[in-house]
Amino acid sequence: MFAGTISFLYAWSASEEETKQLPKPPRIVTRLSFTLLLGIGFIAAGLQTNITSGHPIDLLIAKGREQHNNFLAQAHASNSLEEAVTEYKRRYKIPPPPGFDKWYEYASSRASPIIDDFDQIYSDLLPFREFTPQKLRELTHQMATNPANNIGAVSVRNGTSIPQQGVWPSHAWMVSAIATMIEPFAKYLPDMDIAFNLDDQPRVAVPWESISAIRDAAQSQAHQDLVLNIWSKDRSSRWAPLQPVDQTRKTSFSNNDGLRVFDKYVRDLCPPSSQTRTSRIWDRFRICLSCVLPHSTGQFVSDWDLANDICHQPDLAELHGVFSGPTGFVVSRELLPVFSQSSISGFSDILYPSPWNYVDNVKYEPSESYPDPDYNEKENTLFWIGSTSEGMGSKERWKGLARQRFTHLVNNNTESQISLFLPNNGPNNYTYQILDGSAPTRDLGLQTNVHVTGPIKHCGECDTQTKELGTATRVEFQSNWQYRYLFDLDGAGFSGRFLPFLQSRSLLFKAGIFRQWFDSRITPWLHFVPVDLRLHGMWSTLAYFAGVNGTILENQGAIFSLFAKSRRVEVEGHHAEGRHIAEEGRKWAEQAVRKEDMEIYFFRLLLEWGRLTDDHRDVLGFKFE
Repeated sequence: MFAGTISFLYAWSASEEETKQLPKPPRIVTRLSFTLLLGIGFIAAGLQTNITSGHPIDLLIAKGREQHNNFLAQAHASNSLEEAVTEYKRRYKIPPPPGFDKWYEYASSRASPIIDDFDQIYSDLLPFREFTPQKLRELTHQMATNPANNIGAVSVRNGTSIPQQGVWPSHAWMVSAIATMIEPFAKYLPDMDIAFNLDDQPRVAVPWESISAIRDAAQSQAHQDLVLNIWSKDRSSRWAPLQPVDQTRKTSFSNNDGLRVFDKYVRDLCPPSSQTRTSRIWDRFRICLSCVLPHSTGQFVSDWDLANDICHQPDLAELHGVFSGPTGFVVSRELLPVFSQSSISGFSDILYPSPWNYVDNVKYEPSESYPDPDYNEKENTLFWIGSTSEGMGSKERWKGLARQRFTHLVNNNTESQISLFLPNNGPNNYTYQILDGSAPTRDLGLQTNVHVTGPIKHCGECDTQTKELGTATRVEFQSNWQYRYLFDLDGAGFSGRFLPFLQSRSLLFKAGIFRQWFDSRITPWLHFVPVDLRLHGMWSTLAYFAGVNGTILENQGAIFSLFAKSRRVEVEGHHAEGRHIAEEGRKWAEQAVRKEDMEIYFFRLLLEWGRLTDDHRDVLGFKFE
């Protein structure tokens, strides 16, 4: 049980010189309603007596190692093509697609640590077995030839990947980058077209009842015993030309930019019995305990997958811009084969590796000017700087946006109270202590460097936000590496910085709900530090790793606060644990989320897409000659 605050985030970075020029965050004493409290009576009764032996993060780190070992044991159990084919059949109840031998050679020659576990691909593509190959080809063509759909396509013809021409100039780079990512293995693919989402947000919001029926029907389909290990002839003639782009005005997408979409689209993605379907959380001044407890141990995230599941968290309607006022939300309630860089639980987009990372739009590239020192030599500071790009900040809605909430929590939380997990009567006994909102940095020595960049974007109260949050100028991305703790958070979509941050020697904190192709192979508390989107556990998590040194006034939230007394708190930071997670994340990034791994994942995904769109798919599969 705990009390806490709601908050916000996103970042670029600053050089040492530029950082010195960053404005000091304003300490404005305004009564903006960012803070979530549980109620004084509950705090006194529920938190002050909740003393534990040891720190939960110690157990979560041990759990992370065990979880990753279990994943690896089944993710790469096959040591030969024969074993990989057998394992594929065991998992998915059908033979692999034609070309699987070429894929296996491609993956094993690049030392892929993942050979067997591609369950995300199977799950993403399963519903589309309900469509005939012809229907899938028609839907792809329809989406890609209406510019209003914000869809771009790549064609594979005669072993070459070809980007669609006529795509909006602002997104043409993306389609070209996708074609570049496909090119190394295009010679092994059949002729096909693929439709890619050009927006940041997911696009396919099929209601739970409909998609469940589709998935159940697709799951029950049996693959015939006869196996043909060759693609159908003349596949190219069965795909209608993609040029010119403006061929049709027919669309299944509806534009909802800037609108509240949670009730209209998102809640229906969950089962009828789920809390998101049956409940509404209107009181945004209190934490929804029933939303948090399923994935938490106290303030700390214990189940990262569940923390990203929207179906027990109706309060997310007010805590993320993609739900309260997205900068883009062109969505279909009908099932469409849209390939997206990221998605949110419940949506039916097909995940593929992001071209943003593949072509290094944001890159980990330390240098003599911007070195990445050893963990122990870095500034013991939590760093984040970024734009307010997450959603529309009109009227009161901006106070619920995660980036604004985070900045306010760190820099402006002067009139509110927070809950911090601190030692009590001994180094191994901990309790949740209610403190003034400024206590972490003012009294306990926790160091932060958090700013939003100006000008404030997508706002209806721009002056109010600027006055409350302050703004800074964007700075050099490579200067991130001087800080020991880097925070990563969603923007309008997934964060493109996660992988560069993971590659660094800094400890990566992550909060958000967007999922990517690599999520199943990245382990929380081993490769990064998960933080709940509500941010109520951010201070306690930072205190564990960074350490605290100062004096606090106890029982500030208690009914009998007149009896509060000051207490000295000195706790060494868990620097060995922090360095271990930073190094494990760094090593794993170099093994499992390289550009080679993006290609390996994409290669396998497109072989499966090739089979789905083949007229003989029910008898199509790899077999040994």
